[in-house]
Amino acid sequence: MSDACCSHDEPAGSEHKETEEEAVGFWQVSEVRAAATSGVLLLAGWISSLAGAPEWVTLPLEIASLLIAAWTFVPSTVRRLVKGKIGVGTLMTIAAVGAVALGQFEEAAMLAFLYSISEALEEYSLAKTRRGLRALLDLVPAEATVLRGGLEITIDPAALVLGDRMVVRPGERLATDGRIITGRTSLDTSALTGESVPVEAGPGSEVFAGSINGTGPLEVEVTSTAENNSLARIVHIVEAEQSRKGPGQRLADSIASKLVPGILIAAVLITAFGFIVGEPLLWFERALVVLVAASPCALAISVPVTVVASVGAASRIGVLIKGGGALETLGKIRTIALDKTGTLTRNKPAVIDVAANGTATKAHVLALAAGLEARSEHPLARAILAATPNRAPVTDVDTVPGAGLTGRFEGKTVRLGRPGWIEAGPLAGQVEHMQRAGATAVLIEEAGEAIGAVAVRDELRPEAKDVITRLTAAGYTTAMLTGDNLITATALGKDAGITQVHAELRPEDKAEIIRTLKGRAPTAMVGDGVNDAPALATADTGIAMGAMGTDVAIETADIALMGEDLNHLPQVLEHARRTRGIMLQNAGLSLLLIAVLIPLSLFGVLGLAAVVFIHELAEVLVIANGVRAGRISRKAALKATQPSPALEPAS
Repeated sequence: MSDACCSHDEPAGSEHKETEEEAVGFWQVSEVRAAATSGVLLLAGWISSLAGAPEWVTLPLEIASLLIAAWTFVPSTVRRLVKGKIGVGTLMTIAAVGAVALGQFEEAAMLAFLYSISEALEEYSLAKTRRGLRALLDLVPAEATVLRGGLEITIDPAALVLGDRMVVRPGERLATDGRIITGRTSLDTSALTGESVPVEAGPGSEVFAGSINGTGPLEVEVTSTAENNSLARIVHIVEAEQSRKGPGQRLADSIASKLVPGILIAAVLITAFGFIVGEPLLWFERALVVLVAASPCALAISVPVTVVASVGAASRIGVLIKGGGALETLGKIRTIALDKTGTLTRNKPAVIDVAANGTATKAHVLALAAGLEARSEHPLARAILAATPNRAPVTDVDTVPGAGLTGRFEGKTVRLGRPGWIEAGPLAGQVEHMQRAGATAVLIEEAGEAIGAVAVRDELRPEAKDVITRLTAAGYTTAMLTGDNLITATALGKDAGITQVHAELRPEDKAEIIRTLKGRAPTAMVGDGVNDAPALATADTGIAMGAMGTDVAIETADIALMGEDLNHLPQVLEHARRTRGIMLQNAGLSLLLIAVLIPLSLFGVLGLAAVVFIHELAEVLVIANGVRAGRISRKAALKATQPSPALEPAS
């Protein structure tokens, strides 16, 4: 929170915060109970006064109300003053003491009570958001079953160690991250990634804490301890990054921190003027009213409350936002650059066509290609190997960087590689046809002659076209960045609805394109968080997709879409734009309030009680408006996977 604000000046993780994090209900927040008690006492004093009760009955009630309400902000004010810092709590404390000095105990109690309400609501909203975020950790089961010494035993998840074998039965949640050893199943990861479609998993698949096992029993090797699993990392990162401030928050802090000393100086001058004109009590009272009227607490908390609520809400639907800075920037984005492989496409290429030349058969072409690619980990290699069970016994295989592979088969030199490095010859027409179909074509050469071509295509995600349509309708400019050839990239771009295609790019080229796009409008880059690192770092906002379990992506990206559903992109953009609008509303209301109340207070139009009521009512409205940024439900996340009307135009 801002240093200008009256409370919450302790670092995140202080004892006070830890206590309030356990609060799950409105009345469990200590500030709420204090404000309510103060209000009851104040009401009792007011009723007693109306009933004609003597002062010895009403005064203790008013003093008790004042002291209980003051507990919510005076201690933090004193701690700050000891550190040489002043804040809004300083103004409120001075105003309350001044009212007491003037004998206006009822007004002092009213000021403290109303101010304590705003303190209570602020603390409740922050505690609720923190609790909602940390509720993610409740997805981890209370017990885990492991195999030790040939026996199944039940232990606390905190006792799991690397290498343990967990037994996970259908319907059970995973206690930590791991790798499946035996069993096949479908996993419900919706609580982690926001995606409703179950994920198929089998031996070798990575699985994450909090996922629900669907159909089959599993044995899972533990790869992360409970305190360091992916779920815990998400929570810890969001909690740490919530304090990262954006321009709007820094501006609000700056204005508030400069306004408080100015208000104190103005109050002293007003009081001095009273002595000059011979009415010291009148102008001292007006100085106190001005202190309250000019209190910038609403301004100081307006953006932080909104940021905390918004970031916490996004994390609950599988979107990790790295603090207020990233959130504000995302709300300003106008251009979206997307990587092709793994972002617009599934990153699961498959062979869609094979062409043969001369006496060669398609089966021989595929077998020779598989023999050359047998030890390669390239995605194209996996596609070719999956397309045929036959592999020619190719020897002396060597890689030519950026071109392809060479080897020996039955005493002849064989090559596999891109067109240009291998001349297509009579296959040129078929290669071009493959590329225009959006496929990557590789040529196979035997004894100096091109004997065939294999078309490998990484299919677009089923939701890609609808997502691009939604982004375009919302006023965003979209562009595709890829290292693939221009013909293939253009074909895929057309299928997705993207007309601005940049192809045959190296990682440094992508970063340069991003710089150019940034020169025209605020730009976000959407990639995998690893291969696209230069472009992600260069963009105004880097968005990593499919980042669940990927440390590099989670740590380096400004925004991380934890799942593989591209529908979350327009959803988080809309969420950020709405949040930014709420920030501006709150800041504008706070500044307008100060501008209106100061002159009305100075010239005696409004008294202390009226100013306190109006000011604190506006502060409650600001907090309530900020909390609206946290209203993003799982139902809304699932709705994003369905075709929907265009988003409202970006402003």
